[in-house]
Amino acid sequence: MIKLNTKFLHSYFPKTLLDKNLQKSISARELLHSKKGAGSEYLGWVNLPSSIQKEEIEQVLKVAKLIKESSEYLVVVGIGGSYLGARAMIEANINSFPKKNQCKILFAGHHIDSDYHKELLEFLEDKDFSVNVISKSGTTTEPALAFRSLFALVEKKYGKEKIKNRIFATTDEKKGALKKLADEYQLTTFVIPDDVGGRFSVLTPVGLLPIACAGVDIVSFINGAISMQKQLASETDPEKNIACVYAALRNTLYESGKEIEILVNYNPKLQYFTEWWKQLFGESEGKNKKGIFPAGVNFTSDLHSMGQYIQDGERKIFETILNIESANQDLTIEEFPGDPDGLNYIAGKNLHYVNSKAMQGTYLAHYEGGVPCLEISVPKLNAEISGELVYFFEYACGISGYMLGVNPFDQPGVEDYKNNMFALLGKKGFEEMKKTVEAKLNSLEKN
Repeated sequence: MIKLNTKFLHSYFPKTLLDKNLQKSISARELLHSKKGAGSEYLGWVNLPSSIQKEEIEQVLKVAKLIKESSEYLVVVGIGGSYLGARAMIEANINSFPKKNQCKILFAGHHIDSDYHKELLEFLEDKDFSVNVISKSGTTTEPALAFRSLFALVEKKYGKEKIKNRIFATTDEKKGALKKLADEYQLTTFVIPDDVGGRFSVLTPVGLLPIACAGVDIVSFINGAISMQKQLASETDPEKNIACVYAALRNTLYESGKEIEILVNYNPKLQYFTEWWKQLFGESEGKNKKGIFPAGVNFTSDLHSMGQYIQDGERKIFETILNIESANQDLTIEEFPGDPDGLNYIAGKNLHYVNSKAMQGTYLAHYEGGVPCLEISVPKLNAEISGELVYFFEYACGISGYMLGVNPFDQPGVEDYKNNMFALLGKKGFEEMKKTVEAKLNSLEKN
């Protein structure tokens, strides 16, 4: 059960403004369900959890079992939504120090750094591994480059006839370069639905296969998302619908001059959950020269670095804190003879208790320092609650984007850097643009 705590928001905005935005959230929510808003062709995620077929889950689990039996490592090749959701759920739900016989998940194709990819290939040379390549088209530059090298290594290490036992493709059902290659080599394939955008795809095979290979219970993960889907779909009162409340609060703070939202976690397992959240909201809302800028910090670590700015810097920020109420495992603090470090006063208590007091102290300090703080709390961190959190944030993001007046389901700005890069690299069809881009760069250098 997800709960919202708003006590550290008092006095930062008039209640009338929040009431206005709660009413706006009703219309925005209706657009998600009626599919009459901008980007409605990408709303397949809204009813996705409850529409996942038993046969699809069984197929994912069957392939995951085969991968785990044959491979010490699975390399997931993807970028953006084809990688962040899976990584977020894996790191949130597996032991920080994987067990000896556990299939370990590595990632490639989420950047173009040559050192990383060369070191990855060298590492895999004497390891048993499989590859899950994830791309709708198969031509996205970063994953396509990584996959070329990994494909060559698989062929060299296992032979051409064994490629189909080592490479698994998640791609378009009917078309694209990756689909064509998968058919040619008879690869096992999973489908990326046409109506689900990348950053909303973690509950499709894009996320489910890597998550299952890591040993996370995907049935519980899906059930958590189903539970949250039912809760948010059935609650029409915006003051009781937690996604409406969150969307209304963040838009109210934005209209009150708080332009940056910092997602805060006090658990290092949530670092990549924060990265997934940043993509979800940044790519959905940052359009038409408006939108809340999504940032993230890992406390208490970042209290010793970013904490200074958050406490005393520009007052354009607000915090959304992810509070995990109970630890899955805890560690009691031992008494130390002579008390050389002065910490015997907390001997007998556990680390989670200390962490919770650090969180409460930080709330108060930041609130009094001019930073509104919203708390989103869950009982513990597990696969089911991870599913709840994923669907909650996706749903709230759709509402919030519509409230802002943008299409939350496209990303036109992402194409600008790609076109410049293609031109500079000499891609066919970009010859004239290459001249223009190079001229602009030369002009800037002269200035």
